[in-house]
Amino acid sequence: MRRREFMTLLGAAAAWPLAARAQQPAGRVYRVGYFATTSRERSLHLMKAFEEGLRSLGYRVGENVAIEYRFADGEMGRLSALATDLVRLGVDVIVAGNNTNTVAAMKVTTTIPIVVASSADPVSAGLVASLARPGGNVTGIAQDTGGEQHVKRLELVKDTLPNVSRVGVLWNPDFAPNPARLSSMREAAPALGLTLVPAEARGLDALEQAFATMVRERAQALVVLSDGVLFNFRGQIGVMAVRDRLPAIAAAREYAETDFLLTYGIDLRDGFRRSAAFVDKIFKGARPADLPVEQPTRFELVINLRTAKALGIIMPPALLARADEVIE
Repeated sequence: MRRREFMTLLGAAAAWPLAARAQQPAGRVYRVGYFATTSRERSLHLMKAFEEGLRSLGYRVGENVAIEYRFADGEMGRLSALATDLVRLGVDVIVAGNNTNTVAAMKVTTTIPIVVASSADPVSAGLVASLARPGGNVTGIAQDTGGEQHVKRLELVKDTLPNVSRVGVLWNPDFAPNPARLSSMREAAPALGLTLVPAEARGLDALEQAFATMVRERAQALVVLSDGVLFNFRGQIGVMAVRDRLPAIAAAREYAETDFLLTYGIDLRDGFRRSAAFVDKIFKGARPADLPVEQPTRFELVINLRTAKALGIIMPPALLARADEVIE
């Protein structure tokens, strides 16, 4: 080992807890705590992407890395206990799927590194001090850093359905970034000739009332502000949207793979795959405080033509030409 490398590792070891130190003895098995607000079933594709990322970096589950999986099944009240359990196990790093479980983990540890695979506006949410210098024990990947994507989805409503004037917004007020997201959409709506019809839903039992509100208020389309809770129930939301004749738009392709008309946002699987690189750097001695949060560089448009047919919608050819994927 070169002297410079040795001195760098020595400095990192002195500045960061034992759990994240580099150059562990041969045969060391690293322990990852994987923490999701959704169910195991709905997380399988993201788990697979994360494990693929680890394999590409030379890690083998069960050989030199062990993963402790914990799932809240959409029940936010379980998050604290699950996070506490991972800390008690003494994992080397926690991989969190979104803001909600990241906050839960932050409340029970300030020393174990936390890698968030899909954060929403992480600075204003208080996850990091800045994107360039996170400053604490959290780093990772941002799915958005403001309201631009949510305004873009309103624009897609008009591109797809030019005559629509009233758009329902299904949102969970308990998700910290959502008020700012909704505010950005409210500001942009008049210029697009749209009136928003917000409907709150904190869980599965609130969905029927939320859809009843949107139907009563004559909403003609639906935009979902995604969070861990609504993501877990995306299948039910898609069925209700088709039932009530509401063309639905959301952030991640997972929604389009149910009954949503289209989605526009980052590829969540890619985010979980890339989060493995953060884990690897932490294993090798990097501090989360010094690892810049990565911002999205590409957004994908996914269109579900089956849903379009079910709703009697003819998708504009120009929009189809822009799509990254068309589900037929």
